[in-house]
Amino acid sequence: MSDTPRLWMRHEARPSERRAPLVPADAKVLVERGIQVTVEESPQRVFPLGDYIAAGCRTAPAGSWADAPAGEYVLGLKELPEAPAELRHRHIFFGHAYKGQAGAEELLQRFTAGGGALLDLEYLVDDDGRRLAAFGYWAGYTGAALAVLHHRGALNTPLTPRTKEELDGALRASRDAAQPCTALVIGALGRCGQGARDALTVAGIEPTCWDLAETRNLDKAALLAHDLLVNTVLTTRPVPPFLTGADLDDPARRLSVVCDVTCDVTSDCNVLPVYDDVTDWERPVRRLREGGMPGGPVDLIAIDNLPSLLPAEASRAFSAELLPQLLELDGPAWERCLNDFRNAAGLHDEENARV
Repeated sequence: MSDTPRLWMRHEARPSERRAPLVPADAKVLVERGIQVTVEESPQRVFPLGDYIAAGCRTAPAGSWADAPAGEYVLGLKELPEAPAELRHRHIFFGHAYKGQAGAEELLQRFTAGGGALLDLEYLVDDDGRRLAAFGYWAGYTGAALAVLHHRGALNTPLTPRTKEELDGALRASRDAAQPCTALVIGALGRCGQGARDALTVAGIEPTCWDLAETRNLDKAALLAHDLLVNTVLTTRPVPPFLTGADLDDPARRLSVVCDVTCDVTSDCNVLPVYDDVTDWERPVRRLREGGMPGGPVDLIAIDNLPSLLPAEASRAFSAELLPQLLELDGPAWERCLNDFRNAAGLHDEENARV
């Protein structure tokens, strides 16, 4: 790895992505430590470009990362645009490419064709396998909040970014005319689950909390007896699903709103195989079962960039966790990321075959 690290934070191609993996205050720390930081122009990023300039960062046009010097670490969050076909840089972002997700093979082929590498933020972990930087808390918070507002008929669409204070105000206001509601959070002890629990508390709901102990022998009848289900479980290996289509057809079902914060929809590790595509800001809710079905209607919220609805809070929290790792780009955590990429891309197999 380079002796003089250089970071290039790209503009996010997804129009609804407002977050930044690195906020201006933390970019300033990197610059002061001798790390060159280039920030692309972005009309949608929640932090203005001027704040990065004041922090000592260089600037570049949106999308110009493809022509950046080969030694740059290209930093982002969500998916890359379809071009170029060959990726020659080391990219740091959430690739969603190691569990057989849709488009995973094509993405990995782009890296192997160009000689670049994916340093997947989902796999940036410590020696014990714990995530070092994650948006989990704010994903859980936002997902649970949307589920409650929809259940109470108070969800305004299309969705737009807001502050936590604004979201909390909507939750508190929805309590006035709300009917009693029960909610279940699965994965309640993790960061994402904690966020969901906190949002439900603001909404005046004391949730049922399940974690590993409860999901080993999952009580399906108890799950279906809740009004809301918020799933925050991310697994790296297939496990028995928490909810199936047959469960939605159970006449004893009370469950009417499912929020899948994890959105592992195209993976074999999906614990909620009751839908085949995510929802979005324009259409955040999809009906899975109509009102004439036994148990009544069931609606789904499965937005794969939930924290971007609280872009400033989510970005600051994530950047604070990522900063120590960016200060050590030659550290063991990144080496593990590189090994994960090589395994997923079959590069280790090729090396072994040559020996």
